[in-house]
Amino acid sequence: MSNSTENSASGTASITKEPTSSSLQNDLLLHLNTHNKLNTWSYANEHNIDHQLVIGTFRSIQSMGDIVRMEQETSRSIAPTDEGKILIDNGSYEYNLFQAVPADKGIEQPELMKLPNANIGFAKAMSNGWLEVDKSCKPAIVKRKVDNVHDEVKNLLMRIQSLQLSDPNAKEVVDLKKRKLVKDDVVNYFIVTKSAGFSTNIAKGEAELTADMLQTGSWKSLNFKQYNFNAKGMIPSYGCLHPLLKVRTEYRQIFLEMGFTEMPTNNYVENSFWNFDALFTPQKHPARDAQDTFFLSDPAITTKLPTDYLEKVKQVHSTGAFGSIGYQYDWQLEEAQKNVLRTHTTAVSTRMLYKLAQEKTFRPAKYFSIDKVFRNENLDATHLAEFHQIEGLIADYNLTLGDLIGILYEFFRKLGMTKLRFKPAYNPYTEPSMEIFSYHEGLKKWIEVGNSGMFRPEMLLPMGLPENVSVIAWGLSLERPTMILYGINNIRDLIGPKVDLEMCRENPICRVIPAKVEN
Repeated sequence: MSNSTENSASGTASITKEPTSSSLQNDLLLHLNTHNKLNTWSYANEHNIDHQLVIGTFRSIQSMGDIVRMEQETSRSIAPTDEGKILIDNGSYEYNLFQAVPADKGIEQPELMKLPNANIGFAKAMSNGWLEVDKSCKPAIVKRKVDNVHDEVKNLLMRIQSLQLSDPNAKEVVDLKKRKLVKDDVVNYFIVTKSAGFSTNIAKGEAELTADMLQTGSWKSLNFKQYNFNAKGMIPSYGCLHPLLKVRTEYRQIFLEMGFTEMPTNNYVENSFWNFDALFTPQKHPARDAQDTFFLSDPAITTKLPTDYLEKVKQVHSTGAFGSIGYQYDWQLEEAQKNVLRTHTTAVSTRMLYKLAQEKTFRPAKYFSIDKVFRNENLDATHLAEFHQIEGLIADYNLTLGDLIGILYEFFRKLGMTKLRFKPAYNPYTEPSMEIFSYHEGLKKWIEVGNSGMFRPEMLLPMGLPENVSVIAWGLSLERPTMILYGINNIRDLIGPKVDLEMCRENPICRVIPAKVEN
């Protein structure tokens, strides 16, 4: 029998020689001609040949015509594990521990427990009633409770090894299985018999019909290999989309259906002015610390900034403007010039709104973006230093908080989320601000799905936008919904060097299904 817990149809046998395919083919056919029947597993073991090689040779013979028949059968038995074989040679742990206890005076328990596998042996010996512990002494003394014992575990293992005990459901065998001393041994093999076209002298069939065969007519006397029309063809290599790209496509399509224009987000490096200052984020804000943001060392700063707009931003920060008192601090140009890896795609939104404000006539606009941002975060199962942010914004005349709530209901309805709640929040560049919650039918609880708000006048008016123009915006992550859709618990299984590329190929297409609207 094989030592593996379960063998395939090929099985496993001890290998000491590897005959050539032609010599093995002849040997197998001669054996079958003499005995009329052949067990592939028995033959492989008797002749010390790989079981797979025997089966493969018969498969090759089958491909040449109706020469042999093969029927698969299964053999089930029990066999000692590697640990069980050690116990056959050395005795069971409980027996060896019992023998280590002197018959007259016993032994101190700490000394006895120094033996190999003493914990297992002591527990089994105590449950068998072989030993007792005298706790009146310090340390406790282990003494024999009986004079002699028999190593039944070793005897059982020897009987199993010699096939004298083969019932896998016997109580003593079940106990040995629990101790992982024996295992089920399953072998799949084939019984081979003669077929109608059996012969000991066979020639390999021709695989192709050539031009020479047709011209000479030799094809008439040749034996051609039969085509196996049921054989599966080779799977062609093909590309596949990463789950993040699949879900990103779904979100992007929703934005396009709602009439939004995609913003250019191909600049991962941004300067602090557009990333923070233009968003009315004070220069002493915690988000601008090295603990939260990646700062570049080369190039460290940006010197080309729109001068007029820069002065207005400086004024609204330091002394206030446009009806605001600002933050009342000494605004520093050097701080605004520092280059960073963008912490949010809202830096792109700021650029787009500034560009929109420079047009002679304001025109309402709807923008969206889905791209990477970078935060200096501690890595764990749900956070990485880089992730994707989904952002949408609308700039139009006299927009209100009600317009924002209405567009959020429509956007999330297309994502299949109809139960929404909003909670007041704080952002430096939006007022009012709201966190967005949706009821998760699977988890049976409310979960946060995004953030939103109306851009502050201190951010919009320095750009030159009309006073009656408002901008509503919202954002959410791409990784979190992707992990939920694909059942991924650890973000490092979705992004990074440990990603299983077969996961991208084998995962089904997950679609965001819009919720049904009842009339």
